[in-house]
Amino acid sequence: MRRDLRLEDNTGLFNALRSGKPVILFFVFDRNILEKLDDANDRRVNFIHKRLIYLKKQLKELGSDVHVRYGDPVEEWRYLLRNYKVSAVYWNRDYESYALQRDGQIKAILFNKGVEVYTFKDHVLFEKGELTKVDGKPYTVFTPYLRKAYEKLGYDPAWPDKPLQINSFPSEKHLEMLWKTAQRPIPTLESMAFREQSCPDVVPEMPSSRMKAYADNRDFPSIDGTTRMGIHLRFGTLSIRIAARKSAKFSPVLLSELLWRDFYSMILQAFPSVESHPFRKEFEEMAWENDPGKFAAWCNGCTGFPMVDAGMRQLNATGFMHNRLRMLTASFLVKHLLVDWRWGEAYFASKLLDYDLASNNGGWQWAAGCGTDAAPYFRIFSPDAQQQRFDPQFKFVRNWIPEYGTKNYPQPIIDHAFARDRFLHLAKAAFNKKT
Repeated sequence: MRRDLRLEDNTGLFNALRSGKPVILFFVFDRNILEKLDDANDRRVNFIHKRLIYLKKQLKELGSDVHVRYGDPVEEWRYLLRNYKVSAVYWNRDYESYALQRDGQIKAILFNKGVEVYTFKDHVLFEKGELTKVDGKPYTVFTPYLRKAYEKLGYDPAWPDKPLQINSFPSEKHLEMLWKTAQRPIPTLESMAFREQSCPDVVPEMPSSRMKAYADNRDFPSIDGTTRMGIHLRFGTLSIRIAARKSAKFSPVLLSELLWRDFYSMILQAFPSVESHPFRKEFEEMAWENDPGKFAAWCNGCTGFPMVDAGMRQLNATGFMHNRLRMLTASFLVKHLLVDWRWGEAYFASKLLDYDLASNNGGWQWAAGCGTDAAPYFRIFSPDAQQQRFDPQFKFVRNWIPEYGTKNYPQPIIDHAFARDRFLHLAKAAFNKKT
């Protein structure tokens, strides 16, 4: 188990349980990842830990357990092979560069021991190669990708009650094949150098009333109108197939957002260089200013632009940021402050509870104007216009910036008109230099 912390509709688990052999569930807290996290209060580690405790309670009722270890995954697999007679291993595929390298090493060890390995699609609806243009090449623009996805799913927004053409993997119906074993203790947070913190509920909820209102409410940060599914899709506590079916029934807009997630995952698979480079190579020539002081002001929510600052303070305090504000804060950092988009991407990666490499990277490149299907580089959000449109009564701003309107709130760090003209000039120069 990795990014699939559930017993329901789990593709790899379903196939393992149907193999006819007893199934051991195994999870590793990856030391290589955790040691790179700077914050001992990281809520994501807390979320995973609490979810595993929840799973252990479910499994105890079945007379089984999930074996949880902390260490280097390669070494932990060697430990497992020494202590159990393993004939086959089943897992759901991950597409990030580190995961691909790790899984390649583990596969080599398993093959060397004569252990069969079966891997499955579970994290997305569509992998690379499933939706392509007529010439077989991957889509790099979302709208035709979306049309192709709808066609493949048999989906028509005008007929939302028609079931999506998605396979089900009802692993929950075959749990009698789990290995019967006494429960083992789980590594404590303290033993992994983390502290217990509050985090979202580890059991996902998708109330139909919220999903029906999603299209109307999703752009207004003062309204709790988003689904908060992100963290559950990130760690697999919710099946993407279940989320898609319910979204198709209640909210076509939400289904399209889920397919944006698939689109960015496909882009990362097809063009792995985007992990550290802009998709549009012209942006390699961009003359970033990268002022540490301005970057710090942005990180801390002290730029003097209230909508930007409120979004950053929400992120820092909770690990969540409304999607409208993700777009605005990203655009502001890149196009107003002339800070390399990779700085902002890394900061979001360190803070977001629902951090997903493909989605975060795709979103930042979109905002910067350097990605696939990106907002044109000359489209520059006006923070004041965004404020007037999406928080006109300053409800969200005043909730996160109590000093707003007093002398303690900073003056704007930069003039919007000046910043806009400067970015346009430098972007044009970068494009001309590359061509």
